[in-house]
Amino acid sequence: MPTFKLSDGTRIFYKDWGSGQPVIFSHGWPLSADAWDAQMEFLGSYGFRVIAHDRRGHGRSDQTWDGNTMDQYVADYAELLDHLDVRNAVLVGHSTGGGEVARYIGSCGAGRVAKAVLVSAVPPLMLKTDANPDGTPLEVFDGLRKSLRENRAQLYRDLTLPFFGYNREGAQISEGVRQHFWLQGMMGGIKGQYDCVHEFSEIDYTGDLKRIPVPTLVVHGDDDQIVPIKAAGLRTAEIVPEATLKVYEDAPHGLPITHHQRLNRDLLEFIRD
Repeated sequence: MPTFKLSDGTRIFYKDWGSGQPVIFSHGWPLSADAWDAQMEFLGSYGFRVIAHDRRGHGRSDQTWDGNTMDQYVADYAELLDHLDVRNAVLVGHSTGGGEVARYIGSCGAGRVAKAVLVSAVPPLMLKTDANPDGTPLEVFDGLRKSLRENRAQLYRDLTLPFFGYNREGAQISEGVRQHFWLQGMMGGIKGQYDCVHEFSEIDYTGDLKRIPVPTLVVHGDDDQIVPIKAAGLRTAEIVPEATLKVYEDAPHGLPITHHQRLNRDLLEFIRD
């Protein structure tokens, strides 16, 4: 499996398929690069170079005790993009990966970036505060951390229901999708995944969104039970200077899986435009 050794010695797993304009995918929590298989296979078949990595502490990358912060994730991401020497890239981030894309551009600039896509992404801020009344209360994230420590395996199985909207009446449940989610989650390390809860829930990405200077597609489902659209996608589309918003009716948080055909078409159209 291809890995890249970072400057601090951490090894990061990545996939690098095809050739052409690069499209870089950043996965959500607690998943891995495998969460993007449907999009990578599709865009690769249309002549794009598709790249995805496992964030430190997740998937097949090293499980570090320290450094499980968004700033370090972005430093890792920047090292990987420099190593692969990508240019004119389209950066695509889902959920926590959307925070990674926003923070990378906000802190490192858009020198390697042509466009960005934020899918069911956590920015600008998930946490409910006086200034962000539509956010999610801290007690929810504290409960998530408690469940991680007590029974991570059961948490990841239970989480698939709201994640993919399988708890909705009439939902067509795929046990294969649920098992794949569970497998990706359990491949990662509990310490990194525990620390990451703070990074996707309590970090304010508003300043990063304001500094995104490239065309940005914002995709969000209006039935997202994990990252509700009102505090996330709708606000992001208002903040990013060159944002285009696409709302997927009745779509859940895990829409790259449940709505992969629609998302694939929208990605191809946006990249080619």
